[in-house]
Amino acid sequence: MNILWPRFLKVAYHKEPISGFILIAGAVDAAIGGVSDHPTLLAFGIAVALGALLLRWWQLQRVPPGSKTEVPKRFLPSASSRSPLPLLTSERRRPPH
Repeated sequence: MNILWPRFLKVAYHKEPISGFILIAGAVDAAIGGVSDHPTLLAFGIAVALGALLLRWWQLQRVPPGSKTEVPKRFLPSASSRSPLPLLTSERRRPPH
């Protein structure tokens, strides 16, 4: 289980980083509030974490699975659309007088 836990967190966080960040912030607030005996911070942290979970659930419900079409990422244009690069020379050009 210890090996799978970081992998699960990484996959879940990369799918939706905003709700993952809010969930982590709420969990940290809840942990600090619970350890330092601050019930208001504990309640706030739990409320924020639950809000993040509800946000994630709402986002999953809003987009039906399979409706997302994947478009391949192209970082460079295709070879046919590129013009050849000029040759580099070591000659220095003199500025016009």
